Amino acid sequence: MSALKILERTCLVRRARSDRPRPPVPLVELVFPALNSAWAMEVMRGVVDSGLDVVLSSAAGRGTSWATDLVAARRAGVLMVTCPISAAEERVLAHAGVPLVHIDPVDAAAPDLLSVAATNRAGGVTAVKHLLSLGHRRIGVVGGPRDVLCSRARVDGYRFALGRAGIAPDTALVRHADFTREGGRREAAELLRLPDRPTAIFAANDEQALGVVEAARAAGLSVPADLSVVGFDDLPAARRCAPALTTVRQPLAAMGGQAGRMLADLIAGRAPATDRVELATDLVVRDSTAPPTPW
Repeated sequence: MSALKILERTCLVRRARSDRPRPPVPLVELVFPALNSAWAMEVMRGVVDSGLDVVLSSAAGRGTSWATDLVAARRAGVLMVTCPISAAEERVLAHAGVPLVHIDPVDAAAPDLLSVAATNRAGGVTAVKHLLSLGHRRIGVVGGPRDVLCSRARVDGYRFALGRAGIAPDTALVRHADFTREGGRREAAELLRLPDRPTAIFAANDEQALGVVEAARAAGLSVPADLSVVGFDDLPAARRCAPALTTVRQPLAAMGGQAGRMLADLIAGRAPATDRVELATDLVVRDSTAPPTPW
């Protein structure tokens, strides 16, 4: 279902709750890197459930006059979801008094940055500790883009968990790709061609993890008998695939809801209780992980 269809359905549900006409309300700009992913749908569901009325836009089509156009459109606030924003754009919004909150910011938080994210580093630690507990020692990782904060944090968690187990990270086992199934498939194929291939791979999101499973099958390997796979997000596809994917659940809808409430406070002139919020992740163990099979 498209983002616009989900938003339309949500608005219809709201109208059905009351026969009384609603007074006009200010609109909030909700900016995603792209609008065609299940990840975006989960975040958007949380934002809409927070009570905000939103206009969706994609960072892919954002021009240099985006901030000026947004101010001219009288948007009440902005939610940036894993999207960069330039210092010049921030100045335009601040000068016009348009509040801004980031969801899963791409860059390290500036002192005055308002943001909501998940415990990405802790999630990476949890994923690798699970694989270690099964007996895996040769563990690969497919991280997201190197310049994205959540990707760096998840790979940092991978390295930390290995170090705590007394295992020196092997640079040959650390790969990076965009957050797509193709990116996961491509990098996993390279890992599985190594003379001493990994017995498990931690992927930085579920889409990449599904690509890792595809690469394993293409190499004639069975998941989890020959290769254990852990993802990150817990999207609906993680539950529906075969084998069902072990993954780190990221509270995407809760993140959207928290950011929406933070922005609503700012629009109403109330200071948020805190500038930065990190919501806990947790491991969901399914069928894609098992003890390594002796070769």
